[in-house]
Amino acid sequence: METNILGIRLKNLRESKDLTQIKLSKILNISNSTLSQYEAGNRAPSDDIKRIIADYFDVSVDYLLGRTDIMKSGDKNIETKAFHNLDLENLPEDAIRKVEEFIEFIKQKYNPDGTPK
Repeated sequence: METNILGIRLKNLRESKDLTQIKLSKILNISNSTLSQYEAGNRAPSDDIKRIIADYFDVSVDYLLGRTDIMKSGDKNIETKAFHNLDLENLPEDAIRKVEEFIEFIKQKYNPDGTPK
C-alpha cells in the first residue's frame, strides 16, 4: 500500500497554521470534499494545485511529494544528522539544488537506522 505522503504533509501544514479544511479549501478555491480527499489520499491534486499549495505554505512541491524533507529549496543552511550546518550562503541556486539532490540520493541508500540498504 502506497503511503499518502502528500496528504499527511498537507494536513500537517494546514494544522500548523490552525486552518480548518473549510478555510483552506476556500483559500485554494477548491471544495472541502476535494481537500478532504487529498488529505485522505483518495485523490491527487493537479500540478497547478500542488504549486498553489506549495506557494501558500512556502514549501517546495518536492517537499509536498515526500521527495525531500527540506521544506524550501531556498534554505541556505541545511542541518545534517551530525547537527552541523552546511554553509551554502554563497552558492548559486542551481548548486544548492544539486547539493539537496545529492543528500536525498545518499539518504535513499540507507535505512532509517543508518544501516546500508
